[in-house]
Amino acid sequence: MFSQISGRVRLAATALGATLALAGPVSLAQAAPLDNEPLAAFTATARTNTAAPAAWAAGTRAYLVITAPGDTTAVRDAVAANGGSVFSSFDAIGVIVAHSASASFAATMRGVAGVQKVGATRTSDVPADAYNPALPANPAQAAAPTTEPVRSDMTQIKADQAWAVNPGSATVKVGILDTGVDDQHQDLAPNFDAADSVSCAYGKPDTRVGAWRDVDQHGTHVAGTVAAAKNGKGAIGVAPGVKIASVRLAEPGSTLFYAENTICGLVWAGDHGFKVTNNSYYTDPWQFNCPNDLDQAAILEGVGRAQAYADGKGSLQVAAAGNSNVDLANKTTDTSSPNDSTPVTRTLTNDCLDIPAELPGVVTVAANGTSGTSKASFSNYGSNVIEVSAPGESVYSTAPGGKYATLSGTSMASPHVAGVAALLASANPAYTPADIRAKLGEQATDLACPADARCTGTTAKNSFFGEGRVDALKAVGATPPAGAYFENLNDYAIADNSTVESPITVSGVTGNAPATLKVGVDIKHTYIGDLKVDLVAPDGTVYTLHNRTGSGTDNILQTYTVNASSEVANGVWKLRVNDNASQDTGRIDAWNLTF
Repeated sequence: MFSQISGRVRLAATALGATLALAGPVSLAQAAPLDNEPLAAFTATARTNTAAPAAWAAGTRAYLVITAPGDTTAVRDAVAANGGSVFSSFDAIGVIVAHSASASFAATMRGVAGVQKVGATRTSDVPADAYNPALPANPAQAAAPTTEPVRSDMTQIKADQAWAVNPGSATVKVGILDTGVDDQHQDLAPNFDAADSVSCAYGKPDTRVGAWRDVDQHGTHVAGTVAAAKNGKGAIGVAPGVKIASVRLAEPGSTLFYAENTICGLVWAGDHGFKVTNNSYYTDPWQFNCPNDLDQAAILEGVGRAQAYADGKGSLQVAAAGNSNVDLANKTTDTSSPNDSTPVTRTLTNDCLDIPAELPGVVTVAANGTSGTSKASFSNYGSNVIEVSAPGESVYSTAPGGKYATLSGTSMASPHVAGVAALLASANPAYTPADIRAKLGEQATDLACPADARCTGTTAKNSFFGEGRVDALKAVGATPPAGAYFENLNDYAIADNSTVESPITVSGVTGNAPATLKVGVDIKHTYIGDLKVDLVAPDGTVYTLHNRTGSGTDNILQTYTVNASSEVANGVWKLRVNDNASQDTGRIDAWNLTF
């Protein structure tokens, strides 16, 4: 998880032949109970105050002023009367973002009637850019790759098998709360939702076109892991059929994710119908926020309310556990905070939380190593803190400018889980955040503790992997094939009035094929009434699967059962597709055989 692009811990480039990325630039992540009830009824869109300073002033700091949800007029007036200005206000959750250059502002506001908590969100000045934000660059795009290899991270969680069953629904939106997203990237543009994208840098929504773009590369990489299109170019996401929206939290230059930015992003997620959000960061500048500190108590309350609001609106938050290789269930010291000025050494208790990852209702994700069954060396862990795990080492995904990069971190593990959550939501539209969260754990592949005394618990649930490594195939309502399984994921173009064949070589299967041979077909083609689809056995026998039915329906995504008991199993099987009309074309996207 990053919160600076260095990483939760603000690690600069490191690791395992790749860059270590926590989640967001790099901030860690955790979670603990705040007992916040979901806040209903209100719409939390931020209001902005026209009295906000027109020009930057040295010494200006940002504060959260917490009051009762609803009408915040009186407290906003008190901010202005006590040396501050209202930068934004999230009335539905009772959180006001105030700016002031007065050193006594927080103490004064704590004495105002109706004010519950006040806390500085920074230990450095608010940047001048906050008052007139520059738009991020829109990078030139590199030439698109001509290949789209299936990677080990996708096979480990069975995403490659899930695509043939359900690649995800375009009605499901996933919010990428991060450093921004390059929406022009050839692998992201097909699934990008500009209408629901925004910048929340500095703590209020900036809806200008392009404000959501990446100020680093972290967010673009995360977005590709969730939902890079299955289009024959470069990379494929876990859920290549869902929509993604960018909510930029990171500020330019520092790439820090302050509390007001996080609050803005979570409220935006709730108000804009995001079924899932990915949060690969911790809330800066404190790696852990402790309730016995007045400033950090306000941060815990404000971000906690925003998470509860988003959850109550139907949005599940998935978050990276952090890259410090520490036990989140047994916190002792922090030497890296605050990360926007001079860090100090402080003693921690388990009441000190890495947020948003340790907030109630958030899915906290640890990283697996390249084997898929180990803990990545950098990954945080913790009994009853980690919920599930996913690949997080040497993950290949999209980078700004049409490029690709390999990164490592719990920042890379979390979007795998967000993608699986999006598949669950696609297959089960009525699921609530609690339903999806429960299913992620129930369907996960159990992973036993390695020979490491730090790992405690059982194979079913332990401190390294939680309930196990997520399973995309189960998420779409399928179970791993019981028999031998073979697939071809290469794309084969289907031109007008032509025939194309995609082969699969079967070996190692004894005897004949079964009477219930399963043939999974994923064909992308408009007007499937043009198509005849056959399974061709090694001896040339033809079994018709689809014969010009469906009229103007788009795409064939179906599993057929064929009685192939007279056929020797081993040999080259083919999926033959014949296009019998003009004007509509497509491709064989993938197909598989289960014996």
